[in-house]
Amino acid sequence: MILSGSWVAMMLTYLLGDVLRIFAGDFTAGEMDGQKATQAMWIGAALVMLIPIVMVVLSLTLGYPAIRWVNIVVAILLVIFNLFGLPYPSAYDNFLIVVSFVFNGLIVWYAWTWV
Repeated sequence: MILSGSWVAMMLTYLLGDVLRIFAGDFTAGEMDGQKATQAMWIGAALVMLIPIVMVVLSLTLGYPAIRWVNIVVAILLVIFNLFGLPYPSAYDNFLIVVSFVFNGLIVWYAWTWV
């Protein structure tokens, strides 16, 4: 339950960043990184955002010890993925990415210390 809840918290942190970007006007509709977004780019974004959702389900259904290693590997891969985007232009984005790193660290720690 703790791992599943941690994935929910991380997913909501990502979504909060997206909502703040909309309200702050820090994006242009239909674009990603200053270029017109293609269907492949939207699919890629959807896949990245699905990772925490899938991890919630897996954390509740996959057996030990497999789920332990899945949590550790996926959390570390998300940190690496997010490191490539740093620094973001907005202070709130940088703050929320650091918060997501904390959640990822907690996920790794809880999975690692699982007995």
